Amino acid sequence: MRLNTLAPAPGAKKERIRVGRGRGSGLGKTCGKGHKGQKARAGGSVKAGFEGGQMPLQRRLPKVGFNSPSKNLTDEVRLHELSKVAGDVVDLLTLREAGLLSGVVSQVKIIESGAIDRAIVVRGVGVTAGARRAIEAAGGKVE
Repeated sequence: MRLNTLAPAPGAKKERIRVGRGRGSGLGKTCGKGHKGQKARAGGSVKAGFEGGQMPLQRRLPKVGFNSPSKNLTDEVRLHELSKVAGDVVDLLTLREAGLLSGVVSQVKIIESGAIDRAIVVRGVGVTAGARRAIEAAGGKVE
């Protein structure tokens, strides 16, 4: 193979259509744009969504957002915050009594942030893999 023999694959390069070069080309005179009007002129394009002055669809429709119904039902507790829990068992009730959860939270996950220095038993609460290792290393267990 030599540089002077390189060529694109057949059909890969299309020849540019030359408009306005006579009737015989098939695209002479009006160049395939029809007669007059905005779209026949130079720069004659309308922005996306424009409906000729009529109120566009995206402005006619009401704007409705989305509020997740379960947004405030979940929470996370850091590992070092578990020292505020009285007793050796950590569950939703003891976390709420320690002031770590609000009243509406129904799902909790313990994340590894900080350290834990005592053995605890975790029940009915989600635990990340790192937090599970730290709890078990401190002599506790996750049920």
